[in-house]
Amino acid sequence: MKKQKTFIFKCSSCGQEEAKWLGRCPNCGEWNTLIETPIGGTGGGGLVPGKGRAGIGSTQYFPLSSVDPQAGSRIPSGIPELDRVLGGGIMKRSAILVGGEPGIGKSTLLLQAAASSGTKGRILYISGEESAGQVRMRADRLGIAGDRIEICCTGRLEDIELILEALKPVIVIADSVQTLHTDEAGFVPGTVNQMKFCSYELISWVKEHDAALFLVAHVTKEGVISGPKTLEHMVDTVLYFEQSDGDSRFLRAAKNRFGSVDEIGIFMMSEQGLTIVEDPSLLFLVAREGELPAGVATAAVLEGTRTLLVEIQALTVPAKGAMSRVFSDRIDSARVARVAAILEKHLSLRLSDQDLYVNVAGGIRIAEVGVELALAGALYSARTGIPLSARTAIAGELSLAGEVRPLKRLSGRIKTARSLGFERFVCPYGEPLEHSGVQAVKDIKSAVKSLFAGNTP
Repeated sequence: MKKQKTFIFKCSSCGQEEAKWLGRCPNCGEWNTLIETPIGGTGGGGLVPGKGRAGIGSTQYFPLSSVDPQAGSRIPSGIPELDRVLGGGIMKRSAILVGGEPGIGKSTLLLQAAASSGTKGRILYISGEESAGQVRMRADRLGIAGDRIEICCTGRLEDIELILEALKPVIVIADSVQTLHTDEAGFVPGTVNQMKFCSYELISWVKEHDAALFLVAHVTKEGVISGPKTLEHMVDTVLYFEQSDGDSRFLRAAKNRFGSVDEIGIFMMSEQGLTIVEDPSLLFLVAREGELPAGVATAAVLEGTRTLLVEIQALTVPAKGAMSRVFSDRIDSARVARVAAILEKHLSLRLSDQDLYVNVAGGIRIAEVGVELALAGALYSARTGIPLSARTAIAGELSLAGEVRPLKRLSGRIKTARSLGFERFVCPYGEPLEHSGVQAVKDIKSAVKSLFAGNTP
């Protein structure tokens, strides 16, 4: 009698099943992704009341109205800036991927969050890169007692799973995902299969046990998380930890199933660890005596629910080659080129023979469209040598036709600028403007006329 087969080969990339091992998956084309997997279930069948399909084990289905709303509650991390980026706290049964350059403070942030989180359950810190003594030294430096934190220094998945079943933690921190490995995914740690397989097992465990998972990941030279892109699709939230030229740190969400991706968390790194910035309004403004130099403008931009006043710096020099270039890493270089083209078209300001350098004081990356009018003012000032007033804040979006388009939450921007001592605010027409010193403009010509009225080089 023919023996029944108990194993199949399943692709770890797309899930394709094959009866025998193949070097390349016939469905997705990936190499060396077919893994020997035991066949589960008894096969066959339709739906069984109270169960899923036959062969799915204990999987059940039930009406949505019968689900307890508290099952989707959040755990406060104890760090307001982290809660802001996550959308209100750590969501139970969620997986969060935290990426950033080595040494930027990822482990410090998560260790502080573990110590201050608002849960009475246990917290497991899995360290695959540092010894227990090294983690304890960091905890002592941060002033963390760590009574609720359990630590294990291993990357072997089988050992981690035994600890998880014994401890039943509420929060699991894996530092880092590149160190996780298991014999079932091959014998070489750090491969794509290892990371995907181990991450999937940990994610499945926290979703079944009402816990939350943090996965720490390094980034490549291009600034993206190292490893397979599918790792970002497997988790619920992807956070990027960025560093400015100084001690400032910025936490952004590139993906968030349970909140907005527009919020930003701002921290300062010190010997005592990461501290939150209570009022970031003045963090990105340079303290000066007297008027601004040419090429500098103050922009009022939105970062999530907050208004920030940032200093835009521009410099124009004759092009060194046959083609002009744009050097800008804090504002998208395509946006800088587009604003320069608008100035050249509608104001006849020649910029096509100039190399353009654009910077944002404080090192924060700006993606909001409200920065475009201030950027235009900085480029115009740099090219003509005419400085802007130090008491003027600017906000506005530019169209290719040279129009200054309306912005959302304009009153909030004006209020923040007023509180910081700015006397004039140049902005587009929009919601009713009842503030004194506000100058609404319709196009780039009237905006430049208003910004530089009475100023001389």
